[in-house]
Amino acid sequence: MLDEKKLIHSCMKGERAAQKQLYEKFAGKLYAVSMRYMKSVDDANDVLQDSFIKIFGRLDTFRFDCPFELWMKRIVINTSLTAIGKRKVSYDIDEYQYEAGESSGNLGLENLGYNELMKVVHALPEGCRMVFNLFAIEGYKHAEIAEMLKISEGTSKSQYSRARMILIEKIELENSKLEDK
Repeated sequence: MLDEKKLIHSCMKGERAAQKQLYEKFAGKLYAVSMRYMKSVDDANDVLQDSFIKIFGRLDTFRFDCPFELWMKRIVINTSLTAIGKRKVSYDIDEYQYEAGESSGNLGLENLGYNELMKVVHALPEGCRMVFNLFAIEGYKHAEIAEMLKISEGTSKSQYSRARMILIEKIELENSKLEDK
């Protein structure tokens, strides 16, 4: 097993065994990222494949100034956003509906497992889901999200607020189902 830096350099040289090793090392984590954005397994697989094509094609631009996994994750996120953007996502919410207080707070997640949480997140409207993922999970600021999605910062904030309200309602419903058992 090659260390990461040697693995990257071997991939840059076009060594197929190294490319396979890199793919096998990171595909699972990067697939999970694509699934947070894409509605279907097929779409997530397409994004993952397109992302790895970009990763291998752009390895020479990686400057080793940040973690390699973070660099690849950014490519997956951007590829996901591009794929979603081709479907013309609608941000149908008044940007002034944003409620102050952006902290993720306690949403009652302690009773939900990862799969249940992802199911709830996937049920969000697409615009809300993208903003929620970028803000709450990836840690981007609303100004960055606005730039990435070509929306206003206020729209990003209101989409996040709307996502939180929907998630709280769904999580409360799930928690009440668990209590009834």
